[in-house]
Amino acid sequence: MLHAPHRRSLTLYFALTWSLLAIYASLYPFTGWRDSGIDVFVYLTAAWPRYTTSFDITTNAVAYFPFGMFWAAFISRRLPALPPLLAVLMVTGGTVVFSGGLETLQSYLPNRVPSNLDLLCNAGGACAGAWAGARWGRLLLDGGRLDRLRRRWIISGHGVEGGLLLLAFWLLIQCDPASLLFGAGDLRRLLGLPPAQPYSAELFRQIETLIAAAGTFSALLLASLLSASPRRRLFPLIVLAAAVLIRTLAQALMMQPAAAFAWATPGALSGLALGVALWLIAARLRLSLQRSLAGLALLAATVMVNLVPENPYLENTLQIWNSGQFLNFHGLTHFAASLWPFAVLPWLMLFYPEES
Repeated sequence: MLHAPHRRSLTLYFALTWSLLAIYASLYPFTGWRDSGIDVFVYLTAAWPRYTTSFDITTNAVAYFPFGMFWAAFISRRLPALPPLLAVLMVTGGTVVFSGGLETLQSYLPNRVPSNLDLLCNAGGACAGAWAGARWGRLLLDGGRLDRLRRRWIISGHGVEGGLLLLAFWLLIQCDPASLLFGAGDLRRLLGLPPAQPYSAELFRQIETLIAAAGTFSALLLASLLSASPRRRLFPLIVLAAAVLIRTLAQALMMQPAAAFAWATPGALSGLALGVALWLIAARLRLSLQRSLAGLALLAATVMVNLVPENPYLENTLQIWNSGQFLNFHGLTHFAASLWPFAVLPWLMLFYPEES
């Protein structure tokens, strides 16, 4: 295994990733680019948007809080002599330039409207996050309490940060209510392809069970590969419980409280139980074999996700989903869910866990 001492900053990985997510969410769906002929900077001096909700304001501020926190924590770690106030000012100023550039690019998208209020909320959220990152970043993240906790639970070595980032993305994509439980890699939705076969209730239930089982199995094995030996059984179960909780809360928030457990179909629950049972058996195998099984399970789950027929009952349930408020976030989770397996597979091929 590549097990050199931990040198890279996990905070930097999260800061860069959050920046890319912000770009994607701001410019989604990336279609219809055109020059309207108006001044692209006119939004800076325009009046406040007429139709603005507290949800929009809160979302813009909260979305940029981690952005400011990660970048300020990283800067404070790299420049320990830098005063915290200066780090906050640097991150806030950078956010104004970064977010302002994205708002300006929205002028070329027909379904996006640049807003000075959005820019202000983004800068405000990043400023609050930067203050938290500069104040507590080194205590909680690199070299701090959370970092020490991570070192006790997670192995060290090259590629580990990438694996943790992939696990974080796996938790993120559970917020997509349009996907089957732990089903990722649906290229049909991304490319607009038709269903591979007509709907059949029994066929759908069988494939749903296999998708949930393979998705659960591969995710648990991924977490096992990253776990330190004493916690190799507990950490994957914590990750799985977090994924189920996120899925439940996301459906309650994005759809309605009554739909919180809409994911818990007989097929999904059977697959979940089967995946855990298979993992308990595979956990006794060598890590190198677990890595191979994780890749095979992920491949199988991805193939089945692209073969499962459209479920009219699921589509009917999604009609109660208020996707308008979550348009940008849905585009983000949709994109991440489509590509997640294709990022994990190369990582599995390059990562060699140390046997213990």
